[in-house]
Amino acid sequence: MLSGARDTGNSGGAAHHCAVWGSPVSHSLSPTLHLAAYAALRLSGWDYGRRQVDVAGFDEALDGLGPRDVGLSLTLPLKEVALSRATTASETAVATGNANTLVRRGEGWHADNTDVEGIELALLGAGCHEATESLVVGSGATARSAVVALAGSGARRVTFMVRDRPRPETVRLAESVGLVVETTTMGDWPLVDVIISTVPPASLVGLDDLPHTVRDESPRTVLDVVYGGGPTPLQRVARARGWLLVAGTDMLLHQAAAQVRLMTGCRPPLQEMSDALASVVDPEWGTPLRPTP
Repeated sequence: MLSGARDTGNSGGAAHHCAVWGSPVSHSLSPTLHLAAYAALRLSGWDYGRRQVDVAGFDEALDGLGPRDVGLSLTLPLKEVALSRATTASETAVATGNANTLVRRGEGWHADNTDVEGIELALLGAGCHEATESLVVGSGATARSAVVALAGSGARRVTFMVRDRPRPETVRLAESVGLVVETTTMGDWPLVDVIISTVPPASLVGLDDLPHTVRDESPRTVLDVVYGGGPTPLQRVARARGWLLVAGTDMLLHQAAAQVRLMTGCRPPLQEMSDALASVVDPEWGTPLRPTP
């Protein structure tokens, strides 16, 4: 495991400094991945840290950065406010209404959303090729990334599992990318090809009603994007009932690789990043070996 991830927001002596911001952020494995990439690429003048930043403090923190601060990875709850501060943005960031990446361009910031690529490649790597029927738990920023990824992976229908009603902007996005939209209440689990959960594990109810998969049929897949506290209840129940698990850290690997490309301009060393990730996650569950503080 590479060391050197600093709980700091400044660039120190590095010529180029990047960091992950969020609240909470202490559990983030982004420093492990980005530092592994810098080492493999021999980018000796690059550094990557982490910083606890919430929505209320985001503007002040961003305005306080200097020219050496060239890239930010944004986790919850900063993805929407990050997009609002960008001077330019990718089509994906605009479409999903959120950004998990800010890259300095001149005097401003360019926003992008690599979560979409992360989800697509994580599902593809697990052999999830024909997920025509999908369920997304939640309807916030990460759910919108999941919607675009599912549409790109061949899904035709998405059911949102929410407490009340899905966010209108998320429904509009799903319809705009060609998905038929349905809604179900929290804990009412239809039998679908793929489930993507974007909510805190404690928010899920009714896991006793998660359907069993049928032997010899095409595998059904569960991706819980949350990581940091060991296997989630959804992961445990899904595995016991025959679902194929895709870890949130698999998504993290691919979205981080895309961020390395955007921030450094270099081709990301995926194998070295994957090896670094494997050294700090449980091989059975794909969750960090050290529990979230």
